[in-house]
Amino acid sequence: MQIFHARIHKFLLLWGLLLSMFILVACSATPATQVDPSAASTPLEAISEPAIENEVLPTETIVEQPSPTATSQPSATDTPPEENFVSFSNDVYPIIEFRCLNCHGGEKIEEGLNLTDYFGLMNGSINGAIVTPGDAENSLFVEMVASQKMPKRGAKLTPAQVQIFRDWVNQGALEN
Repeated sequence: MQIFHARIHKFLLLWGLLLSMFILVACSATPATQVDPSAASTPLEAISEPAIENEVLPTETIVEQPSPTATSQPSATDTPPEENFVSFSNDVYPIIEFRCLNCHGGEKIEEGLNLTDYFGLMNGSINGAIVTPGDAENSLFVEMVASQKMPKRGAKLTPAQVQIFRDWVNQGALEN
């Protein structure tokens, strides 16, 4: 139930943010200028010069397109390609829910690590943070499942499940 309330809260916050952004954009847009019907018969030379001495004409911005053969390196602000994008709620949490909550959720919270939600995971354990967003190699969370030290009981995670955790952390460990 707590996860449901957190998702509703997140949805409402995002909706409010989008609505606010729309209102700001709508209010800051400059009004379109009226076209003088007599200007249609004006010669091209007269149009290219400002009618008023201090009037500034809009300039066109030319954006160079990369050549098809050029390869570009992704920057830190690029979002991952859709096919490689990992969602906490759709990809990561179902694995945690199925494999980790026996020891780190509900009535049993070993080592102070509560994995019942995103915030518990990001808060870490009694030993500190276990996720370093953007750095799976230095995240104890990934290390413990990759080395198969966790889960302690039952079947270990598959390589594909470990890769989901690794990709999610490398993509910034977002609550998505």
